[in-house]
Amino acid sequence: MKLDFYPVYFSALLLSAAQASALPPSDHAVSDILSLRERATPQAPDGYTPSKVDCPSDRPSIRSASSLSSQEQSWLEKRRNNTVPAMKDLLGRLNIEGFDVDSYLDSASQNISALPNIAISFSGGGWRAMLNGAGNLAAFDNRTSNSTSSGHIGGVLQAATYIVGLSGGNWLTGSIYTNNFTSVEDIMNCDSNNCGSLWDFRKSIVVGPDTSGIQLLSTADYYTELFDSVHGKADAGYNTSLTDYWGRGLSYYLVNASNGGPSFTWSSIADDPDFANGLAPMPISVSDGRDPGETLIPVNSTNFEFNPFEMGSWDPTIFGFAPTKYVGTRFSGGQVFQNESCIAGFDNVGFIMGTSSSLFNQLILNVNSTTAPQFLKTAISSILEDIGADENDISDWINPFYFWNNASNPGATSRRLTLVDGGEDGQNIGLSPIVEPRRNVDIIFAVDSSADTPAGTISQNWPNGTSLVASYERSQSDIANGTRFPAVPDVNTFVNQGLNTRPTFFGCNDSAEINARTPLVIYIANAPYVYNSNVSTFDLTYNTTERNAIITNGYDVATMGNGTLDSQWPTCVGCAIIARSLERTGTTVPDVCQQCMKKYCWDGTTNSSDAVYNPSLKLQNEQIDVKSAAVGRHAPVWMALVVSGVIMAFM
Repeated sequence: MKLDFYPVYFSALLLSAAQASALPPSDHAVSDILSLRERATPQAPDGYTPSKVDCPSDRPSIRSASSLSSQEQSWLEKRRNNTVPAMKDLLGRLNIEGFDVDSYLDSASQNISALPNIAISFSGGGWRAMLNGAGNLAAFDNRTSNSTSSGHIGGVLQAATYIVGLSGGNWLTGSIYTNNFTSVEDIMNCDSNNCGSLWDFRKSIVVGPDTSGIQLLSTADYYTELFDSVHGKADAGYNTSLTDYWGRGLSYYLVNASNGGPSFTWSSIADDPDFANGLAPMPISVSDGRDPGETLIPVNSTNFEFNPFEMGSWDPTIFGFAPTKYVGTRFSGGQVFQNESCIAGFDNVGFIMGTSSSLFNQLILNVNSTTAPQFLKTAISSILEDIGADENDISDWINPFYFWNNASNPGATSRRLTLVDGGEDGQNIGLSPIVEPRRNVDIIFAVDSSADTPAGTISQNWPNGTSLVASYERSQSDIANGTRFPAVPDVNTFVNQGLNTRPTFFGCNDSAEINARTPLVIYIANAPYVYNSNVSTFDLTYNTTERNAIITNGYDVATMGNGTLDSQWPTCVGCAIIARSLERTGTTVPDVCQQCMKKYCWDGTTNSSDAVYNPSLKLQNEQIDVKSAAVGRHAPVWMALVVSGVIMAFM
């Protein structure tokens, strides 16, 4: 469905270019903006409260993680074929001299295993991670205005097979998929699309969204609805935690539906015709398993994933998967006994996004310093009494792995499965699902928005490779269970060699890694290009101008300033995409790709001396002023639409 933007467009003509954001200029018609219908659907039978449903004739069961699920395998047959046209278009634009894109991909498509297999992963880090990730995602998306022109890399998203989000990164991916696999650009236009509070961060979750569009709640009504949702789940006999409140609050900002879509489920994405037909990548959310009182480190944590078909873990501790749709059902020994009903609705989209980001549960405690009604404060205090104040980051699930894999499953005798923020073990980029060998991923775009550099300094809240180091350390331990991850240096080397100031390739020089089909990782760390986007992880509010500035900076991070810093960067992206495929097929590597590998691959050397990271804007002349949103080289019409939409909203 197309939307009529003529009145808004007319208003936009009256705005100066200086009022626009810095994403690339539009050469698309305004009518190309897509509608924001729901992709995930309200399939839960009783709103937020999980409820009994008839079990299907083929009763749900837990399956071994010895292979991909039959659903994923069937989906992959469609998705991998559908990536070929997108990959042809992308690689054809990236100017890989000496490489016949059409001929190579036509030949490779006769053997799907020869095709490049792309995954994208977005780290945690609060709204900062979501917004920096959004800028990167916009750069990867060929639907973003001008993203397919010279210096840009639009089309990576359309050619990808998997897209992973952790914590703040999962707010991004979860929101995109819950809202019709829409584009970042379309959501940025929400002020003129009647999207209500979608991505409107002018008010924090502590007080609730702005009362406009779909969301018409006062703060008091917002609190009442949060309480009613969670209280209903508790009254039905389910354990609840602060994650229930946190996830419901997130939904008001991330799901374009009234009351935050309490009936929207993660498993319903599998039923969307576009996803089912392989027309979009598979979204995966990442969390960690943690027993109360346990301290997580990469080598002892069980990594869980939620995809539209299943939730579970490849790790030897669990090594099993449950159907996402029925994840609240009481399984025992991998089966649902005849006297047990199936449960649906436990996989609420907000609860899954909240589980992946449960570190932020503590923000819900801020209601004690607000005008929140006493009944809500009492309910939250009751939860803290039940689980202990020190365990307020836990998300409480029914354990589908009850008496499953008893020899190695530490929670096999508990009906509760307690999950936490996927970054609590140090792996703040959700890489575990896509370095799983059974998925045969070739190339990973790892977008890191972590806050690794020391707080309290001018250079705080930038990434320094800590997450990659954690993932590499895990890959060397028994819990990795055959997971393959390229070697990376220590964090001081990341900083001293500037590996966190520009995109860096890992896994391209070691023949053993290449032969073992270790994925090539493109590490894309948040860095200042046109805006200092190192805002605090716990900043709860952003005006629209600052939100847009962080997204804009993220776009520049992914494109190196639209090729301003290196005109060869888009070509090098193309070279990285085809690298593993060329190796598998024994195809000669083009000269330009050899140049790219020399330029962007970590060379294996280290410099572990004390490091000080104090970056400055890479594009000083194009710095965004968040007061006036004045910028240098960009003046897109689509961003003018956003500004005009704000004006019209108050007319």
